[in-house]
Amino acid sequence: MAFFLKNKAAMLQIYLLTFVGLEATAQAHSRLLPGSCNFESNTCGFTSDADFTSWVLHRDGHFVAVEAVNDDVEGSSGSDVEPKEEVLGFLLSPFLEHDEWSCMRLVYQITESAYLEVLQRNEGRSFDKPLWSSQAPSDSWVIASVDLQNSSEPFRIVINGRAGPSAGSSVAVFEIHISPGYCLECDFEEPHLCGYNNQWNVNVNWYVGGGGVQLPYNNMPDDHTYHNKTGHFMYVDSSYTKTFREVAKLVSPMATMPLSGCLSFQYQRSEERGNLFSVFTRDRLGQYQELWRAGLENRVDFSSAPGEWIHVQVDLKAPYSVQVVFEVGFNSPRGGHVALDDISFSPEFCNTDTEPTFDPSIANCDFESGLCLYTQDRAIGSSWRRVSVKPNIFSNGDHTTGAGSFLLAHSRLGPRSGYVSSVISPTLPGNTKFCLRFYFSLRGFNQTEQALAVYLLQQGGKREKIWTQAEKSRGIWILADVTFQTSQPAKMVFVSTCRSFWDCGSVALDDISLNLGDCDLTAGFLSSSFSGHCDFESGLCGYTQDKRRDSADWQRRRGSTPTSYTGPRGDHTTGLGYYMYIEASPMLPGQSARLLSRPIRGTRGPQCLRFYYHMYGSRTGELRVLADKDGEEELLWQRSGEQSIAWLRAHVGYQSQRQHQIVFEATRGSSVRSDIAIDDIMLESGPCPDMEVGDTVGSSNEIE
Repeated sequence: MAFFLKNKAAMLQIYLLTFVGLEATAQAHSRLLPGSCNFESNTCGFTSDADFTSWVLHRDGHFVAVEAVNDDVEGSSGSDVEPKEEVLGFLLSPFLEHDEWSCMRLVYQITESAYLEVLQRNEGRSFDKPLWSSQAPSDSWVIASVDLQNSSEPFRIVINGRAGPSAGSSVAVFEIHISPGYCLECDFEEPHLCGYNNQWNVNVNWYVGGGGVQLPYNNMPDDHTYHNKTGHFMYVDSSYTKTFREVAKLVSPMATMPLSGCLSFQYQRSEERGNLFSVFTRDRLGQYQELWRAGLENRVDFSSAPGEWIHVQVDLKAPYSVQVVFEVGFNSPRGGHVALDDISFSPEFCNTDTEPTFDPSIANCDFESGLCLYTQDRAIGSSWRRVSVKPNIFSNGDHTTGAGSFLLAHSRLGPRSGYVSSVISPTLPGNTKFCLRFYFSLRGFNQTEQALAVYLLQQGGKREKIWTQAEKSRGIWILADVTFQTSQPAKMVFVSTCRSFWDCGSVALDDISLNLGDCDLTAGFLSSSFSGHCDFESGLCGYTQDKRRDSADWQRRRGSTPTSYTGPRGDHTTGLGYYMYIEASPMLPGQSARLLSRPIRGTRGPQCLRFYYHMYGSRTGELRVLADKDGEEELLWQRSGEQSIAWLRAHVGYQSQRQHQIVFEATRGSSVRSDIAIDDIMLESGPCPDMEVGDTVGSSNEIE
């Protein structure tokens, strides 16, 4: 079998791989795990979900596909006929048991407006775990690599193909190869080259060497895997270098899971002074970080013959998805060559004295049970106070639940007309990039930058400002996110400063979270990670209006609702984003709007539905949550009347072994000031935590 690897940016000029050695071929096939399939004569136990369009096995082309179906229209050519709607098909693998980490390589093609997604389905869970997706069309087969974490329980691979609505739209899968190990690993013995690709350069590129093919360079080595001429490796040479600093890049597939451990590879290099060989990580934003660079000192024995393979081990810490980039630069045609083989990865660090990956969650705090690991600097001024507000119609509660605790700096609570309040995080390591997220709310301030600022406090007392408020809070909770880099160990300091009583107000702080990496790497961090979650920032997440049984519609909105003294002033997710609500003014008393979730698989275990609701306004109506099981509805939760001016959190535990839909039903009250809103819906397997916001409406006990 011969296979020609293509880069989506340009064709990778590469020698066709011809398997001369039967040993290499036999060993390659023996590494395939259950769940692999080439679809040559059957689907290897893969089955289509009967509730959706079936995947079709094309015996002449050895692939399975989901295609848009055009309605036959007399007198119309096929190119003129458009499908009425999209076609959705789910292909399910047999149950798999993988005790060790494995890598699935998917050879596929997408045409027109189609979409392909790979998910993992575990028993006892109503939602599948997204692993990988693409909607980029191509004119040839493309390889995707998907890491599969070791699992102690059986699971199924779910391939979701969506075709349409444009004519000619289709999704096809040619092969599925599942092999033990990490997707970063490669010995370059298989035609797909483990998903590695060459980043095209006009003059210098990575090629496949070995395989019994006579190369134009006599000093090329035997491959490292089999130590002979029939094995394969990757190489780049300087023969066609035209300009100063010509660069060739060999790029791994993007890891789909966080990786921390030891990256190992073998390389061989000639003319050390004529080339520069480096290894980098590259994240989804295209940001590079150097892991290793070859130098003259890398040779173990300078008296040994050229072409000796050198073993390299380097620690890799990637708490988010990255690619590994092997980069070689040449300055002239006399720069020699670099060969690469046998890339491997171990979850254990190369050096026993390597510091473990820092856990940024030590800086997380929602202040429900205290200050967590934060401390206060009382020497420089007054303190932040931990306070709580009962649900009421005058003042916002905390961001976490609407009735919990948060930090407050308030000038009128202090003995002096001015104040400086500082709360300090635990120590963060140096030379690390972080993403800080927190919620703040300002009242009464003249919106000066001194109202709230965040600093890095380094050893020796040096302070560096990394954030200051620029968004006017309007008394609602607003999400702030800050990407920053530490050059040395430091602490975060949240500082509120008031120089004059007349310029000050209150500053509230809640739900601090810290992650490794750039904030843009986790944009959409709430909605994209879980199939059962929706924050309505990018749409309705599959929720639909119930046109059969309601008399009004839920509306997606940002900012305040049109009617005064009812509805939220901002969403719960960011304060500036979207939520769903009913506008009471055009509805009649007693009319309702129903929002339906996608069908949810039944499970034997408990389920927990969490969401935030907003019921503020005189004579507000009713909000109910139901489970619809083929027309039979079960009431799960309800609230009636005005509850609070704040977003309140609800936890709803239930069980259903049958497929069902979650229904949010809002009923208009007797007044036009009875808007009802929901946001940040999350459905998870397992029991709910033992906490629930009460329905008592009270007055503020801390904030006016």
